[in-house]
Amino acid sequence: MPSRRQIREAAIQFLYCSDIEGGASPAELREPFWQFLTESDRKNLSFATFRTVQHLAIGRQSRLVEFVERAEVAKAHITAIPGAEALVMDLNRLLALESSWSISYAQLEKTPKAGEDQDVADELDSALARFFAIDQDLAFNRDKFLKSSEDFPQIKSQLEALNATIRRLQRISNRLRMVETPESFPDQADLAKIRQSKAEISLLISQTDALVDALLACKPEIDEKLSALVENYSPERIDPVDRAVLRLGTYELLKTDTPNKVIINEAIELAKRFGTTDSNRFVNGMLDSVSKSVVG
Repeated sequence: MPSRRQIREAAIQFLYCSDIEGGASPAELREPFWQFLTESDRKNLSFATFRTVQHLAIGRQSRLVEFVERAEVAKAHITAIPGAEALVMDLNRLLALESSWSISYAQLEKTPKAGEDQDVADELDSALARFFAIDQDLAFNRDKFLKSSEDFPQIKSQLEALNATIRRLQRISNRLRMVETPESFPDQADLAKIRQSKAEISLLISQTDALVDALLACKPEIDEKLSALVENYSPERIDPVDRAVLRLGTYELLKTDTPNKVIINEAIELAKRFGTTDSNRFVNGMLDSVSKSVVG
């Protein structure tokens, strides 16, 4: 779970970026901002997902060869049955999709795993998305073929070997669904790392967005409060980073139950990290005034 510090640091960076003159609006900024801020975490998550997919694919090739061989034998039996043309088409569809799966997996393996975090994360994410989409399509069509084959009991015995291989391949796809959406399978201990990583990224985004949205909703009130305490106060005259830290600190002093001392100390640390040499003293003095006015 993301810490309070992580959430507030992300909020400061977002507020700073969204407040740059001539920059994107907060709504337009949100997606590219999170793509940038979480690039390292997304790279690690994508790489862990890829490694798990790679592990599940071990031994699949032999099952695929078996499927292709048995499919050719089964076709002869199916084509001999009047009215079974659709079943032949379904089987041909499976063969084509299995080939697409193999091509997509090969492309996934060739995707660069080293380089700039954002580039690697974006490429891996895209390759994984394409791969999972093909696997989902394949899983759907396997189920369709198995159900359709039940309409031809006269060749049930001839299709048993083929259907057994299809089910073995399907078990791999069932595991891949768990890797794709590990949050839907909380009991799978082997997916705990991926599940936790996805949850932490998601929580950081949702909790930071909630904090930023709440602050932006009352930004006029915050600036009015600061203006009442500082002669000739004007937001545009203050350094953008200091402005973001001040607004966050003032919002928390006015709208939350966090102790004032904690809020001010945290704001000073934010100013030290993101601001200039004098930012921490400036923020300390301003928020101390806000704190006294709130108490008063």
